Amino acid sequence: HVQLVESGGGLVQPGGSLRLSCLASGFTLGYYAIGWFRQAPGKEREGVCCISSSDGSTVYEDSVAGRFTVSRDNAKNTVYLQMNDLKPEDTAVYYCATACFETRDPTLDAWGQGTLVTISS
Repeated sequence: HVQLVESGGGLVQPGGSLRLSCLASGFTLGYYAIGWFRQAPGKEREGVCCISSSDGSTVYEDSVAGRFTVSRDNAKNTVYLQMNDLKPEDTAVYYCATACFETRDPTLDAWGQGTLVTISS
C-alpha cells in the first residue's frame, strides 16, 4: 500500500523553527523527486520546494528560500523540511508528494494527508 505520511507540524511563535518529516511506505522514496506543498486557509495549494531523486538538488519558492531546507534520507525512506525564521504567512497545511511544483511523476502520484503548521504569537 503506497503511502506518504507527514508529521512534525504544530504551533510556534514567529521566528521559531519546525522540522517536518515525510515518511514513505509501500515504495522506495529514493527513486522519486519529492516536493513539499502548502495550502493556507482560503488560498490555493502552492509548491514550496522540491528535492531531486538523482543528485539531491533542491529548488525553493522565493518566499521560503534561505529559511527552509529540504533534505532526504533514503535509508529511512524519509524526506525532511527544516523551517526556520517562521512567519505568520507560513501558516498552512503542509503536504509532501511525488511531485515538484507543477510537475507530477508519471508513474506514481502519491500525496500525504498533510500536517498543520500554525505560526502565531
